[in-house]
Amino acid sequence: MTERVQRIIIPAGATTPEIGKWLWALDDARTRTIRMIEGIAQAELDALPDGLDNTIGTLLYHIAIIEADYLSIDVMGHDDYLPELKPLLPLPVRTEDDRLSVMMGVSLDEHLRRFDIVRQRLLELFVEMTPEAFEQPRDLPTWGYEISPEWTVYHLTQHEGEHRGEIGSLLTLIRKGE
Repeated sequence: MTERVQRIIIPAGATTPEIGKWLWALDDARTRTIRMIEGIAQAELDALPDGLDNTIGTLLYHIAIIEADYLSIDVMGHDDYLPELKPLLPLPVRTEDDRLSVMMGVSLDEHLRRFDIVRQRLLELFVEMTPEAFEQPRDLPTWGYEISPEWTVYHLTQHEGEHRGEIGSLLTLIRKGE
């Protein structure tokens, strides 16, 4: 008999089940990304099919730096990345010509380590957050928007899912030899 799959949301430990559900969604998005890239070769991380702008390694770096950016700047209100995250983020989000910073020659283990450290820091903040703080928007006039931690978690889940789709397409092209 095959193992029965459960498709249910089990809230992660947090101050409320509502916040726990959002943290579960973040974890689910990350689990799916990691499952997709398990066993990927360095050549696949660094491959750039003709006509495309991003390698898989570039996209993995981008997912992590965006999470660190939203955590540090939008949610926590800092002017820069948290000091413990800065060494993990040597390149800016984008280059001067508005392309994603290219990340080449970085091992899968290093990408996963970056994922883990950034996510751990995010969870440390969010599991202790009150419902009021989770829903409270912060005004960021320089950027022209208001943002709440709740929306941030929604966005990070969506952002990772969209780039996971891009990674899947890249893997298909690379493995077909195109």
